[in-house]
Amino acid sequence: MYILFTGAPGSKWSSVVKNIYWSDDIDHSDYSKARTYYHDADTPGRKHLMHIGAYFDPGMEFRPTRDNWDLPFSGKGKRIVKSHTFAHELDDLKNLGHPIVMVYRNDYECLEWWKLCGEFKITYPNYQHFVDLDRMWEHIQHENRDTMQFIKDNKDKIHKPKDNVDLCRLLDISFPDSKGRIHNYADKGIQVYVYK
Repeated sequence: MYILFTGAPGSKWSSVVKNIYWSDDIDHSDYSKARTYYHDADTPGRKHLMHIGAYFDPGMEFRPTRDNWDLPFSGKGKRIVKSHTFAHELDDLKNLGHPIVMVYRNDYECLEWWKLCGEFKITYPNYQHFVDLDRMWEHIQHENRDTMQFIKDNKDKIHKPKDNVDLCRLLDISFPDSKGRIHNYADKGIQVYVYK
């Protein structure tokens, strides 16, 4: 079983993943020190873990194609598969029967947050595929547009959790008690949608 995630760069989608990742029902075997990234954009001078586990995108460690989804995993539980490019494939992905989590912030806030978090100096995942800031701006706009169009076209199957407790319930996974804290999406300026 998979949980598919998408969000434009800078949408804070990685924080949504991070705050459910340690659920006992999630396969954590894609975790490695090399697949982490710390930054202090929220807390200047104090870096926090922001990116965790494998990412699937062009130019990155794993391509987003279905035959790559299991490559970084060896454990048990639901596997989180996250890709920016899933935003352009949502109509096809919905037919696979897996829940899809989509994270949205407006284009400008996405770009500014991504720049604040390190932009092309981010060590994992690798963003070189996006080439430069002008192209990144185009990618963010296209990913947000395609995501919101999908949400509009499928509103009868879209849920909008208010926090990670709601999200865990929608995904049928336990709350990560030992490392969990409430992650209220409105307080973080993000919108989270689940197709299910």
